[in-house]
Amino acid sequence: MTRMDQVATMWNRATGSLSKPVSGLSLAVFRIALGALLLWDCWRFIKYDRIWRYWIEPDFHFTYAGFAWVTPLPATWLYAAWAAMGICAFLVMIGLFYRVAIVALTVIFSYFFLLDKAEYLNHFYLVILFMILLCFLPAQRRLSVDARRKVHDTYVPYAAVFILRAQMEVMLIFAGLVKLTPDWLAGEPLGLWLRAQAGDFPFGVLFSYDWAIIGASWGTIALHLLGAPLLLWRKTRLAIFIVYCLFHSANAMFFNIGIFPWLTIAATTIFFAPDWPHRAARWLLGRFEELPPMTPAPAPLLRPISGVALASIMVWMALQLFLPLRAGLFPSEVRWSGDGHRFSWRMRIFDRYAEGRFIVSAHGREWVIDPFEYLSERQATKMLVRPDMIHQFARYLQGIWLDRGYSKVAVRADIGKSLNGRPLQTYVDPGVDLTAVSVQLLSADDWILPLRDCPVGSNACLR
Repeated sequence: MTRMDQVATMWNRATGSLSKPVSGLSLAVFRIALGALLLWDCWRFIKYDRIWRYWIEPDFHFTYAGFAWVTPLPATWLYAAWAAMGICAFLVMIGLFYRVAIVALTVIFSYFFLLDKAEYLNHFYLVILFMILLCFLPAQRRLSVDARRKVHDTYVPYAAVFILRAQMEVMLIFAGLVKLTPDWLAGEPLGLWLRAQAGDFPFGVLFSYDWAIIGASWGTIALHLLGAPLLLWRKTRLAIFIVYCLFHSANAMFFNIGIFPWLTIAATTIFFAPDWPHRAARWLLGRFEELPPMTPAPAPLLRPISGVALASIMVWMALQLFLPLRAGLFPSEVRWSGDGHRFSWRMRIFDRYAEGRFIVSAHGREWVIDPFEYLSERQATKMLVRPDMIHQFARYLQGIWLDRGYSKVAVRADIGKSLNGRPLQTYVDPGVDLTAVSVQLLSADDWILPLRDCPVGSNACLR
């Protein structure tokens, strides 16, 4: 058999496996959960007036590369767009006009996501990935109004379940891999966070013991690197799922991370058999009455997934692997430099704090700028620890001075940064004019000074 024949055989096997018909119930339950959680999140943002604080009140927004054209609408229209997003989330949840609703929800949510890098959260990114996938998946075939209004097949190709499982595996495994750092293995910054809350919980006394902190740190790694693959094995799936439920419930209790714990629990159910809701309902009803044996109807033959669909799945998964792995292209310490941080599942693995000021120079004069006078507190706090946002803010200051009639405006930064409780160290080269340098996409920025060898808790390298 030639190499081409081998490739063709593997391609046909993959197509056949992914085309296998399975119940659409697990996909429908995930759709309902995602819609419900986003509807709840829409309400939370309105309740706490985050739309105003995040996108209306600030005069400046940190845009993503290539998306500077995405700007905030007038305030009234922003609120209207947010309300429309809530309506779309509700329609996705109940499965009414599903295709239109999920596409509109994806577009509106992505619009708000792209408005300001200061509001980047890994779970927002995860939501967008899930919604993009759901735009192409037949998640409305079960437990939906659309299924009642119009006859649909109740089965879906296994590819619809596979791609969600693969996406979860990538997220969970990388969330463990990125924690294999000396600080995390030594219990930091988890110890900093938990000890600060020791008095808030009845069992908080445990947080004063190093063994408890180390155990929690190493246990988190084990849960991701061992637990995620074990979700694929039927015999260990339920036990691991229960552990994940306890883990994410604890995260929700200790940390203010919004819908992420509940979203992850909902997404983890996709690892169960595609008809698990039916099996769970029979098990529950069987506690109260005797049910006849379950005799599933023969699954219909579905049209094989196309070569374009299979190629798209391969490209999608390659991209999902590349984005977290790209941090390896940088010769810098990612936790410190921030190179390759976004879109790589580096969730709550470090504690960063910074203080700083900017110095604007023009026409022989200098102005010392406090960033908190130009940005919201949330924006300024996040900007001071992220090099691309530091660079963007420097360009913003340059624009202000150019508009005031000055020429040859230079902007330098004097920033001290702390990583995981270390003393402040100089982060940005204070002699570099930030308007004369650029942000590198696949290499380290030479104007970011390296982290000096200073163990957590040591005063050996004070700023």
